[in-house]
Amino acid sequence: MGAVARGAAGRAARGRGARLVAGGRRLLPPAGEKGGAETGPSPVDRGRRGSKHHLLVEAGGLPLAWTLTGGNRNDVTQLIPLVERVPVVRGRVGRPRRRPARLVADRGYDHDKYRRLLRQRGIEPLIARRQSEHGSGLGRERWIVERTFAWLRNRRRLLVRYERRSEIHESFLALACCLICWRRLETSLC
Repeated sequence: MGAVARGAAGRAARGRGARLVAGGRRLLPPAGEKGGAETGPSPVDRGRRGSKHHLLVEAGGLPLAWTLTGGNRNDVTQLIPLVERVPVVRGRVGRPRRRPARLVADRGYDHDKYRRLLRQRGIEPLIARRQSEHGSGLGRERWIVERTFAWLRNRRRLLVRYERRSEIHESFLALACCLICWRRLETSLC
């Protein structure tokens, strides 16, 4: 640990002054430099680093859970953490429903292990199989998630990541999801 810290301090001393800033329990390059936490190589342009937003929405498009990962991260790795982040649905007498009854996903989430984990949680997986013909009919339900992503992309702060720290960017993501819910509530009251 000490050798790594001395090496980073030496590189910072050779360049401009104060090139490392405190970030949690470690030192990070300052905001002007590329990279940052929760970034990875872009699958489209390998020269750029980016982030990926993962969403779990209800049938009307309201976000229930979200996460932020590096750009070239497999989608299926975030499926179970997203399901676990869904808050309790209150309002009925008795035991509140914690999880959705079924989950609709695209081919990126097709993996038998995760189908089995969803069934163990009492969730029916409706996931398109890889290497199957298109036209399964799931697009009639998947467009709702894509519309929610479009609502998020209306906020320029989420379209291009300017923040160095992932906590700040995830906070902006949470704020945008809250604004989507607020707008829906505001239109339903009028």
